[in-house]
Amino acid sequence: MTSSRTFAGTAAAVGLLSLAHAAVTWPVPAMVALFGGGAVLAFVAEAVVVDLDWLDHHVGPKVIGVPLYVLLGWTGTIYVAFRVALLVTDGWTAVVATGLLATTYDVLTDHQGVADGHWTYTDDLPGPRWRGVPWWNFAGWFAISCVTAAVTVPFL
Repeated sequence: MTSSRTFAGTAAAVGLLSLAHAAVTWPVPAMVALFGGGAVLAFVAEAVVVDLDWLDHHVGPKVIGVPLYVLLGWTGTIYVAFRVALLVTDGWTAVVATGLLATTYDVLTDHQGVADGHWTYTDDLPGPRWRGVPWWNFAGWFAISCVTAAVTVPFL
């Protein structure tokens, strides 16, 4: 079991290292689009599901129920997925590949956050779950990852 402090610190570190890498390898508008736009999208998405009482985060500090480390974790993960996608393709194909890569990462890891007590899915929506994680979480990861990559493409 990973402590909440270690978990949040690791997620924040991935985000900050990704931001530092982008700062030295990308044009500033692309960096702002991915990290600024991505953080706004992640915040809004998390705030909506928290407000709907579908998700409860147990790690702080939080703003309206959304832990701040989430903003760095989302953008760092999407950045890494996008950079990998850009190694093999570009344009809209890279956008979809980013969504698939980031969502695959979430499929492989999200259940561990639940098991470790970092968050709880509190919804009662019908539909499949994978290791306790509802389908809409993966759909959200795919959509937000694709949108974040899409708003970045014009600046590269």
